[in-house]
Amino acid sequence: MIGKLTGILDSIGEEHIIVDVQGVGYQVHCSVRTLNGLPLAGEAISMVIETHVRETEIKLFGFSTELERDWFNLLQSVQGVGAKVALAVQSTLSAGELASAIALQDKAMITRAPGIGPKVGQRIVAELKDKVPAYSGSSAQELGLASDIGDGIAPTSASDAVSVLGNLGYSSDQAARAVSVALRKAGEDADSAQLIRLGLKELAS
Repeated sequence: MIGKLTGILDSIGEEHIIVDVQGVGYQVHCSVRTLNGLPLAGEAISMVIETHVRETEIKLFGFSTELERDWFNLLQSVQGVGAKVALAVQSTLSAGELASAIALQDKAMITRAPGIGPKVGQRIVAELKDKVPAYSGSSAQELGLASDIGDGIAPTSASDAVSVLGNLGYSSDQAARAVSVALRKAGEDADSAQLIRLGLKELAS
């Protein structure tokens, strides 16, 4: 199995790249988010690889980090989610945004990905809820706050602050992260106005 490729980026397509490794060109399928972060053609590249072997083909999927590959595999543990759907989700959401959407049980955020319907979105947030902390790249406190908000047990001031920050255009992940920091600074008794002010300061830093 191929777990990593290091070579020269030969070309970039809409859904894949060609990596030249000592004269051999490997076709590697990537998410749009990964494609957008690649160097220019002709430059050196190193990618984490997941190899899928089928009866009629071998496909390579490339990622910038092992965390991205872990999420790719985790998503496919959900019924009805294959490689194509997993890449679609990863094209739309970062690892942190995906973790936040699952912790908040926000299926609407998942269905922003092209081709992801409400049923699949609901299965993803439901089946992966208990697996988020190990794959999120976020701190336990941030995810704990997100989960508490989703379960309706977070302090009202924190929930209100996250909601206001969301209305200002920040993602659920960004808002929960900022309010988590604000809570650490101001304490559990802080009101929503104070958390919003501190949260905005954190987001602006």
